[in-house]
Amino acid sequence: MYRIIKTRVSQGHRTVPYPKEPPSLPDRFRGLPEIESSRCREGCSQCLEACPVGAVIGKDGSIGIDLGKCIFCGACERQCPGKAICFTSEHRMAARNRQALLVGAGHSPAADLRLDPERLRLFRRSLRLREVSAGGCNACESDVNVLNTIVFDLSRFGIQFVASPRHADGLLVTGPVTLNMELALRKTFEATPSPRIVLASGACAISGGMFAGHREVHRGVDEIIPVDLYIPGCPPNPYAILDGLLRLLRKVE
Repeated sequence: MYRIIKTRVSQGHRTVPYPKEPPSLPDRFRGLPEIESSRCREGCSQCLEACPVGAVIGKDGSIGIDLGKCIFCGACERQCPGKAICFTSEHRMAARNRQALLVGAGHSPAADLRLDPERLRLFRRSLRLREVSAGGCNACESDVNVLNTIVFDLSRFGIQFVASPRHADGLLVTGPVTLNMELALRKTFEATPSPRIVLASGACAISGGMFAGHREVHRGVDEIIPVDLYIPGCPPNPYAILDGLLRLLRKVE
């Protein structure tokens, strides 16, 4: 017992100080992209051609990126000869509506994510979520599970995952929603008491991701049920998910 206590004391405090302090992210982390359309070369379409999921949008001599489709592979940044696209280390990318995920020159996801007053009053101090893996590859699911570890300690914010939708205040959905999971998702949504919230986590859940257009999948969660928060990424970094949740509940501004 003495050895156990000594080891635990030597390990120190393991929980990250976020959001009081900025997150510590690796150098290769790709976050919110910055776009300088003025650097685009006339007639150049290399970034559009390089994107494997069609997330880069070109129109009237300017470019933009649909974060709902983007898998953050960095191909557009590498192929752009004018260096018009640069992925930053900004992890705050969540948005309340799908349109806000269209990022262009001078435009980024809306900062204010707070819920409507009624649901904010109910859920701000205590939020219970049921996770639904609707055909995901398990990458998004793994990064959601990380939030329950001692490093992030999600429960310190009053947010917990539960085993039944009957005990939940909302759903966190990952995956593109395969046809086999459509009915299960609808039933889980209906079993969750109102008023409820729905979070779409990851490119697949937002737009279908790399599977968009396949006959066995839908183009994201909002084709089936209404979505209150979109968290882009492939998969979303745990800090991006946590930031979206905290701003949704107005625990951080």
